[in-house]
Amino acid sequence: MENLSNYYEAARPAACPACRGAPRAPHALTAKMPAGTLLPLLGGPAERGPGAPGAGLGGGRKGAGAAAFRLSEKFALLLVFSAFATLCFGAIFFLPDPSKLLSGVLFHAKPARAPPAEPRAGAGARAEDPLARIRENHERALREAKDTLQKPPEEIQRDILRDKAEVAQQREPEPERGLPALDFAPPVGVESREPADPEVAEKRAKIAQMMKHAWDNYKLYAWGLNELKPVSKGGHSSSLFGNIKGATIVDALDTLFIMGMEDEFQEAKLWIEKNLDFNVNAEVSVFEVNIRFVGGLLSAYYLSGEEIFRKKAVELGVKLLPAFHTPSGIPWALLNMKSGIGRNWPWASGGSSILAEFGTLHLEFMHLSHLSGNPVFAEKVKKIRTVLNQLKKPKGLYPNYLNPSSGQWGQHHVSVGGLGDSFYEYLLKAWLMSDRTDVEAKKMYFDAVQAIENHLIHKSSGGLTYIAEWKGGLLEHKMGHLTCFAGGMFALGAKEAPKALARHYLELGAEIARTCHESYNRTFMKLGPEAFRFDGGVEAIATRQNEKYYILRPEVIETYMYMWRLTHDPKYRKWAWEAVEALENHCRVSGGYSGLRDVYLVHESYDDVQQSFFLAETLKYLYLIFSDDDLLPLEHWIFNSEAHVLPVLRANKEVKVKEK
Repeated sequence: MENLSNYYEAARPAACPACRGAPRAPHALTAKMPAGTLLPLLGGPAERGPGAPGAGLGGGRKGAGAAAFRLSEKFALLLVFSAFATLCFGAIFFLPDPSKLLSGVLFHAKPARAPPAEPRAGAGARAEDPLARIRENHERALREAKDTLQKPPEEIQRDILRDKAEVAQQREPEPERGLPALDFAPPVGVESREPADPEVAEKRAKIAQMMKHAWDNYKLYAWGLNELKPVSKGGHSSSLFGNIKGATIVDALDTLFIMGMEDEFQEAKLWIEKNLDFNVNAEVSVFEVNIRFVGGLLSAYYLSGEEIFRKKAVELGVKLLPAFHTPSGIPWALLNMKSGIGRNWPWASGGSSILAEFGTLHLEFMHLSHLSGNPVFAEKVKKIRTVLNQLKKPKGLYPNYLNPSSGQWGQHHVSVGGLGDSFYEYLLKAWLMSDRTDVEAKKMYFDAVQAIENHLIHKSSGGLTYIAEWKGGLLEHKMGHLTCFAGGMFALGAKEAPKALARHYLELGAEIARTCHESYNRTFMKLGPEAFRFDGGVEAIATRQNEKYYILRPEVIETYMYMWRLTHDPKYRKWAWEAVEALENHCRVSGGYSGLRDVYLVHESYDDVQQSFFLAETLKYLYLIFSDDDLLPLEHWIFNSEAHVLPVLRANKEVKVKEK
C-alpha cells in the first residue's frame, strides 16, 4: 500500500517526479494555448473572481470568452491523462515487481552521487553508492521484464528450460572420466551343469525352450524395439524408456548367458555395440532405466567380461546423475536425457519422489563406482540414506512419498507392494552385497521389517498370512502381486537375523509364499491377479475388475526360487511347475507370450505385450528353480530388482587396475 500511495502522490501534475531533471516538449494540444485554458479542466484556484478568465463553469460556456476550453479539446486532454494512468497501473500489476516499476518508470533522473563512504575495518570499500546500484538494478529488471513480455509464450518456456539446465550443470559438473583398465575376475558359479535327476533336467530344458520361443519371436517381429506385441506381431515401446531402444535385448542378456544360448548372446552384444544409444532427447523413468538397462549391462559384464557392457553401463550412469540435482539429494523420478532436467510424476503426492524408485538405485550405483573408479555414484545413493535416517518415521514405517525439495514425507501411505517394495529389498541386499560390512543397511532393514510385522502383517480367518497397506492410520486389507516378493526377502534375510528370530523369518517367508500360491490357485487360469483382498469374507481373490489382470509378473516365482534354495522343500518346485504349465496353456501364442486381462475368465483375453521382465526375471527364476544350487550360488551373487545378477563385493578385494 505504501508503494501505491506514493504513486498517487507522484501522479499529480504539479509534483510529477517524471517531469523533474529535464525539460519536456509541449503537448500538441497545449503548445498553442495559454496556460489559463487548462484551469477549467484541472480545477483552477478557488480565489477566482467573477471576472477572471474561465470563471463560472456552471454558467454558459460562451460567457468564458476566448479563454474557455472547447469540449473536444477537454475530451482529448482527458484521453491523454487516462492513457498515462492506464499505462502506470498496467505496469504495476503486470510487471514482476511493483518496486521495480516505480523506480524504472517514475524515476528516470540520476541522483547526485554521495561522497564515497569510509571503508569499515575488515571490509572492502564499496565501489559505488548503494542507492545508485539499487536504482540500476531496478532499471535493468524493468528492461528485462519489458523484453520478456514481448516474447511469445513458447520462447519464454524454452528460455526457462535452458536456464534451468544451465543452473543444474553449474551446480555439480560431472566431467566424463576415462575408465580404468581392469583385470576381469572369472565369475563364480556360472557354469550350468545338467541336473542329475532326468525329470528335473527335462523340466529345465522346457523352460529354456520357452526362453528361445520368446527371444526368437522378439527378434522376428520387434528386433531393436523395446518389447514385443506377440498377438499382433509388432513392436511395443513404453514411455518409461523415452527414445532409448532395445529394452528386451539388454534385459535378456544375463538370462541368455546363464541358459547357454551363446549365439543369441553374441547377436545381442553386436546390436548393443552398434545401436544402443543414450544420447536421446527424451524423458525416461530413472528407476526403470536403472534396474533394466544399467542392471542388465552390469550383469552382462560380470558374467562375460566383455568391455562394451561396462562402458555402456557407466555411460548411462553418468547420464542419470542430473536426476540427483535437487535441494535434498533425493532424485527426480523422470529425467530428460538431453537437457538433464528432472521432474516427478504429477500424481505423486504433491510432486514427491517415490520410495521404491529412489530407494532402488543403491546396488547398481555402488557397482558403477566400483567399475569406474568414480566415487560420485556411491556418494549419490549414500546421500539418500542420510536423508532417510534424519526423518522421523510414523510408527517406524517408511511412507511411499518424499518431497525432493523439502526433504519431508508426503502423504502417509505405506506399502510393501507397489511404490515401496524394492526399497526394503535393496536394504537387505546392500548388506549382503557389501560382504556384510554395510551395517547401516542391515539396521535399517531389520528396523523396517519389525515395523512392518507390528503394523501391516495379518492373518485371515482362513489362516492365510498377508501384508496389508497403511494409509494415514487406516489399513486396507489388500495385497498386490508385487508384494509377493517379500516371502523370498524374509527368507533370504532370516540367516542374518538375530538367532531368536532366524527361524521365525524363514517361517514368515513360507507363509507369504503359501498365500501367494493361493492367489494363483483360486483363479481359472492358475495365474495370480495384480491384487487380491482379504475383506468381506473374501480371501486371496481379486474383487475389482482393474485388479484381475496378469502381465507375466515374476514376484511369486521369485519367492518360490528363494524358498527352494533355502529349504529344498519339494512343494516349491511343484508350484513352480504349475506356473510353467499355466504360462504354456494360457499365455503362449504363436508370436511369443502375452499377458492376460482377466485371470478368472474361461477364455483368454490377451493384453498383447511380452514384457521385457518376462525374459529377465520370470524365466530366469524358473530356470534356477530347476537347476542345482551351484548355478549362481546365493553366497556369491545378488539379484537386483530386475533379477540381474551382481557379485558380492568382497571386503578384502579391490578393483585390480592393469598397468599400462
